[in-house]
Amino acid sequence: MSPRKLAPWLLIAVPIAALSLWAIADNPKLYFTTLLNSLTLASLYFIVASGFTLVFGVMRNVNLAHGSLYLLGAYIGWMVGEQTNSWVLAVLAGFLSAAVVGLLLQVVIFRHMQGQDLRQTLVTIGIAIVLADLMLWIWGAEIYTFDPPAWIYGSTSLPLVEKFPTYRIAALLGAIAIGFALWWFLARTRVGMMIRAGVDDRGMLAASGVNVQLVFAITFAIGAGLAGLAGVVGGSALSVSPGEDTRYLLASLVVVIVGGMGSVGGAAIGALLIGLAEQFGLAYAPTYSVVFTFVIMVLALAFRPRGIMGRPA
Repeated sequence: MSPRKLAPWLLIAVPIAALSLWAIADNPKLYFTTLLNSLTLASLYFIVASGFTLVFGVMRNVNLAHGSLYLLGAYIGWMVGEQTNSWVLAVLAGFLSAAVVGLLLQVVIFRHMQGQDLRQTLVTIGIAIVLADLMLWIWGAEIYTFDPPAWIYGSTSLPLVEKFPTYRIAALLGAIAIGFALWWFLARTRVGMMIRAGVDDRGMLAASGVNVQLVFAITFAIGAGLAGLAGVVGGSALSVSPGEDTRYLLASLVVVIVGGMGSVGGAAIGALLIGLAEQFGLAYAPTYSVVFTFVIMVLALAFRPRGIMGRPA
């Protein structure tokens, strides 16, 4: 990298490094606890945003009902978990319910609006509002929580931070596994190759005998299912309540904008940056914590308009 391109990054990195050294020297336990909280929040953002990356970044479908799929999967997963006392079945129910709704969205709506970004945006905003009201009517305004499975319940002793919830560590490892699986799916499998080819030249892919609509429907269902899965994971780490759909939709948008459209690695970097900004902002500057997220987005758009890992259209 040339010195001219390196200079802006140094202007950002040097103050951050200096502030980190000051925070470690001042209160190392608070710093490293906040760091772990940032990583676990980033893992949740990544799981939600990874599905959004498949739909928005790879397939170029503007689905602003993605946050509603997160909340729907969380609610249905909670119902199944309450009836069966099985967290694994709750995760499965959250994934499948959101995947089915996502599949219906692809077949009924997006299939007939390919390339019409404004129509997709307006229609999915309307769907998000309707789903939010329906979920408020069915489940009310109560706050629901999941009990993590017994084998990852409790806390784990770690250096510097003493004890940290085991479930959050497991969620972080799960997000890493999902990230590698998505990268392998898109980069190393025949279906992933067809998805990327269909986005670049749908007509040519169809002419080669591939059922493009089927491939896109499956991909959309996987992306939506990841949002539902994240709903159960997030409900176990935090809680489930009205308004969470908007929060995670906005987080997904910011993650994709910062990380770069269509890049799983970019989604991971974006989720990490947003998680760090939110948690360290709450810990050290709670009055201005919301500002840090927007500062990261502005800097990313200023220096990397396509996102950190974005590629030219």
